[in-house]
Amino acid sequence: MSTTVQKWGNSLGIRIPSQIAERIAISQGSEVDLVVSDDHTLIVIPNKKKPTLEELLAQCKPENRHDELEFGVEGKELL
Repeated sequence: MSTTVQKWGNSLGIRIPSQIAERIAISQGSEVDLVVSDDHTLIVIPNKKKPTLEELLAQCKPENRHDELEFGVEGKELL
């Protein structure tokens, strides 16, 4: 399948046909990485979904947590 490169502001843009977008699971607002190979082939790689705070916190386990650190008191901080 081919498409046409068009001007978009000061950049160039290409439209991704809906069949291809569905196949690689991207939609409007999806982030992608652009890679140019040694033979000047453009490769579009969909970024994985960024984890939510809840997903990140679920990875916190007792074995990968560190102990609280004491830095002492300097100046006139209120504790």
